[in-house]
Amino acid sequence: MAVEVRIPTILRKHTGGSKAVTAEGDTVRDLLGDLDRRYPGIAGQLFNADGSLHRFVNVYVNDEDVRFLGALDAKLDDGDVVAILPAVAGGGGSGGLEPSPPVGRG
Repeated sequence: MAVEVRIPTILRKHTGGSKAVTAEGDTVRDLLGDLDRRYPGIAGQLFNADGSLHRFVNVYVNDEDVRFLGALDAKLDDGDVVAILPAVAGGGGSGGLEPSPPVGRG
């Protein structure tokens, strides 16, 4: 089943600059796996070594956070729209997407 995946600016280097791409999968996990097959390297920016999403990667299905829909096992339907929204900042050396650092009060 075809699902539109909206790609944030920081990940568009993997999709040739495309803001949105099509991928397939019955679940979010399957969809992201297909996305990585189509656009190699993108999964390295989304997942931890254990296969879980990086803490600061948010995924939405039709504007609903997948954490409330079954996480990576959330079911998808033909025509759904999945948005990947990472919180990012420079610095860290983990190779994945990094959270914005807290702002101190001075």
